[in-house]
Amino acid sequence: MPPMRTDTPQPIRLDDYTPPAFLIEEVRLDFALAPNTTRVKARLSVRRNGEHSDPLVLNGERLKPISVAVDGRVLAEGERSIDAEFLTVPDVPDAFVLETEVEIDPENNKALEGLYMSGGRFCTQCEAEGFRKITWYPDRPDVLSRFTVRIEADKVFRHLLSNGNLIEAGELPGGRHFAVWNDPFPKPAYLFALVGGELDVLEDKLVTMTGRTVDLRIFVDTGMAPRAAYAMDALKRSMKWDEEAFGREYDLDLFMIVAVRDFNFGAMENKGLNIFNSSLLLADPATATDLDYERIESVVAHEYFHNWTGDRITCRDWFQLCLKEGLTVFRDQSFSADMRGHAVQRIKDVKALRARQFPEDQGPLAHPVRPSSYLKIDNFYTATIYEKGAEVIRMLKTLIGAEAFRQGMDLYFERWDGHATTVEEFIRCFAEVSGQDLSDFFAWYEQAGTPKVQLTHSYDADAKTLTIDLSQQTPPTPGQPNKKPLPVPVILGLLDGEGRTLAFERDGRAVDETLVVLDSAASSVTLTGVDEAPVISALRGFSSPVTLNTDARAADRYVQLAGDPDLFNRWESGQDLARALIIARATGAPDEVGEERFAEALGRALADQASDPAFKALLLSLPTESDLAMSIQPADPAAIHVAREAMRTRLALHLTEDLKRLHIGLQELGEFSPDAASAGRRALRNAALDLMAANPRAEVGELAEGHYRAAANMTDAIGGLSALMQIGGELYETALADFFARWKSEPLVIDKWFALQARDPDESALGRVMGLTAHPAFDQKNPNRLRALVSTFANFNPARFHDPSGAGYRFLADQILAVDGFNPMTAARLVEPLGGWRRYKPELGALMKEQLARIVATEGLSKNVYELAAKALAD
Repeated sequence: MPPMRTDTPQPIRLDDYTPPAFLIEEVRLDFALAPNTTRVKARLSVRRNGEHSDPLVLNGERLKPISVAVDGRVLAEGERSIDAEFLTVPDVPDAFVLETEVEIDPENNKALEGLYMSGGRFCTQCEAEGFRKITWYPDRPDVLSRFTVRIEADKVFRHLLSNGNLIEAGELPGGRHFAVWNDPFPKPAYLFALVGGELDVLEDKLVTMTGRTVDLRIFVDTGMAPRAAYAMDALKRSMKWDEEAFGREYDLDLFMIVAVRDFNFGAMENKGLNIFNSSLLLADPATATDLDYERIESVVAHEYFHNWTGDRITCRDWFQLCLKEGLTVFRDQSFSADMRGHAVQRIKDVKALRARQFPEDQGPLAHPVRPSSYLKIDNFYTATIYEKGAEVIRMLKTLIGAEAFRQGMDLYFERWDGHATTVEEFIRCFAEVSGQDLSDFFAWYEQAGTPKVQLTHSYDADAKTLTIDLSQQTPPTPGQPNKKPLPVPVILGLLDGEGRTLAFERDGRAVDETLVVLDSAASSVTLTGVDEAPVISALRGFSSPVTLNTDARAADRYVQLAGDPDLFNRWESGQDLARALIIARATGAPDEVGEERFAEALGRALADQASDPAFKALLLSLPTESDLAMSIQPADPAAIHVAREAMRTRLALHLTEDLKRLHIGLQELGEFSPDAASAGRRALRNAALDLMAANPRAEVGELAEGHYRAAANMTDAIGGLSALMQIGGELYETALADFFARWKSEPLVIDKWFALQARDPDESALGRVMGLTAHPAFDQKNPNRLRALVSTFANFNPARFHDPSGAGYRFLADQILAVDGFNPMTAARLVEPLGGWRRYKPELGALMKEQLARIVATEGLSKNVYELAAKALAD
């Protein structure tokens, strides 16, 4: 047993915010890079902020102090104090220059925060609190300063990069060289970046809307420059889109991106020098799937859009994190919708929201979009901050209209450029331009939980009126037992019995769609001129992040599946029908007639020549086992898995010929293209194969093997291998070995190899996954590899993770504790699967709690893991 934990970390609270005691007007940093003994000299122009006599207190961790000087005079030890977290200097003037020198060890920095080494290169990650591991500094987002950075290193580290513009470079004696960078825009320390190493570079240019030429450079591993071509294309499209959609032009002469293999996050928006996880930057048809291309496009856009929503305007404090992340996710989703189709992208975004954020909002880790307290801000880079934060922005645009929304954004950029601000000030901009009182809307930022909306209706044939009754209720969440009603925008349309749009009147005006705002616990709306009893198409486009329950009949869902013009609701109706049928089977009341009816309806939808292949691929995908577990409480993962597989088998048998025609007809013979249309056709072909894999007939295995062997791109190779995994047996094991032998020198591809096995539904999956942790290619210290195997297993293989013995839970806890010893941020991100213990059968929940208790009791546990595990454990 590990030693018992004895200390309890104390939270940081929003209510305790105070402005910084000192401001830093200018920063000059001087780096002498060496793998184990990097020297960092900092020269800070410091000014007291307001009337007070507080000492200067700077953050600093894991720093070896060399010297501290004020206005050129080196301080004796008695004139300053240094502990594990702070440098304190009492009795300082109102304005002065602080000079410090420290030594750090990048090569042994396995937490991957601050300055560390990846693949023999120096790189940084400073958000949220990594800069304090580089030098002493007021490491908080409301201290903005202009940085000038000098970097010196051996010439083997060929490229020396930092934020802003290169102003000087040259050679030095002893085989060394230097570069000096200046960023003219004030920024907080979390946006500082440095890279030093041997890299290839892909270069391009872009002419902005005012005629300025910006140099674009993407730095990658040696020999990988061609794989950055799609990222470069996505960057240029992002820059143009931001000019057209938001009027935002890039502001420096140079924009750089660097790909690194070891990275805790997906990417980081450091001003002018974005640093990316290589998995989100490098792609070619042979090694990257269509999903990789989509994610690269989205993340490149996201990080570029941060230039204005995050860099030029940043957060006053970390409680305002959604101000940059939720807003920027909304912007990148809007960009992706324009690039790849609005309906398909909206469905994908909502699927991600429901998979990640809805469980978070309904569990012990629920928190508002703007939290009120935290132990480690690293733990709040969550789906609530990002995805729900984006949904709040989307609702704001819906409520005030697109024109007022753009005006509000323009005012926000004008008013707050160059400053750190708050969510209140952001919302105030939209209230001013729209003339609307948005005080009630602000509750979306302060109240956790997913509202449950109930819709019932009554139709008066004589009066031709339709009355719709709406109500809302948000369940209690930790620390918030009592909830108030929120303004919930509900977009409604009506259909006739054949699925055709049914016009109606609202407030005397003829319309075919209307916005109803549910802003109280319950309200009603009456629509007139409704010529027949309608099918109600509610919450179109998923206009609010809520769960909607209605009095619709199954027959109504079939009408929507066949012809709802709102494609989100057409897809949603299919999901609702499938969910009800799978749950009925999982709870011991199978509806075989209903299953056949659903299979027939799905076949008709697949035959619709007017439908986008990407949309059809989404129709073929049943609700996931994790999604289904949210609808059955307490959930039995084993029963859900069996029921869902039975449904897949029924569909595969019923649609055998349809699926074969799709698989044959969509085979590509020409050159690969990553465009949305081509990706959609591949998605449908692979979705058809995936469903065929549930057919128990032997020839399906041969078909899947042929698909894998003939694959001309990674999308199809993974599609074939995934189908073989579901079938199992010798064909699968042979293909798996072949895949590894073929791609063992490609780390990003081998991540896929690990992840695919982590999803294996076979009963031997847990043993396989545990065995893979001893595989020579498994590296626990690499976040990508760890996530590929451990996180994938815990999050996407519920039937095997929730093994009745509790072995899956023990395995995850073992991994969390091991990783916490060197990378607390990554370890904490593994805790969430254990936090859902309340949703599962009591015997499973008890085993999950046992592992959480074991984690919390461990001596030396990081604040990161302690915060999440303790919250998850709380009753």
